[in-house]
Amino acid sequence: MAVYTISDLHLSLSGDHSMDVFPGWQGYVERIEQNWREHITDADTVVLPGDTSWGLSLEESLADFAFIDRLPGKKILLKGNHDYWWTTKNKMERFFSEHGLNSLQILHNNSVVVEGMAICGSRGWLFETGEAFDAKIINREAIRLELSLAEAEKTGQPPVVFLHYPPVYGENESPQILDVLCRHRVSRCYYGHIHAAGCRYAVEGRYLGIHFRLVSSDFLRFTPVLVEFPEEFS
Repeated sequence: MAVYTISDLHLSLSGDHSMDVFPGWQGYVERIEQNWREHITDADTVVLPGDTSWGLSLEESLADFAFIDRLPGKKILLKGNHDYWWTTKNKMERFFSEHGLNSLQILHNNSVVVEGMAICGSRGWLFETGEAFDAKIINREAIRLELSLAEAEKTGQPPVVFLHYPPVYGENESPQILDVLCRHRVSRCYYGHIHAAGCRYAVEGRYLGIHFRLVSSDFLRFTPVLVEFPEEFS
């Protein structure tokens, strides 16, 4: 029994947004399934930190959710910037239940205890455009991350954070997000969103005492990676 993660699956099994047109993404759905089945068992859990499906609604994403549900293990889903299907936690979980998608769970303003660790997270954001709305979004995401970590602290289990956006990327930072991570003494943070040549600016390793890891599916060659237990709790 273990926890794995992989982000940015960008599925579009019933739509027209296949990523096959991009270099390195050819046959990505088949590669995801093959690698997943080689590494993941039904006893494992996989965290999906955003950009899971291109569907514009839950109904449009149903084929993508069904594909994920058929794969081994339990899955915990977070919101990404392209998850236009995302709605309220109750509505999403009711939709999953109504369609028999019993291995899918939503992480939103909460935490989930798995294998002795508390899974936390939010979408996050970066000052990518320098516009005023960036600050408003980052503040909102910092609050959501704070709520998630506060729930984790009630469990007494060590927190591991998952974000869609990197809180630090090249010379850009989300100071509000980093502040929450540092105040809650988070030691491990996994994130996605970054692809192709942009990966050269991704932080891999320690920054401000936090171990960061990029887990975008193309960066991982479409293979889920093991989530490591926080060192100070080992």
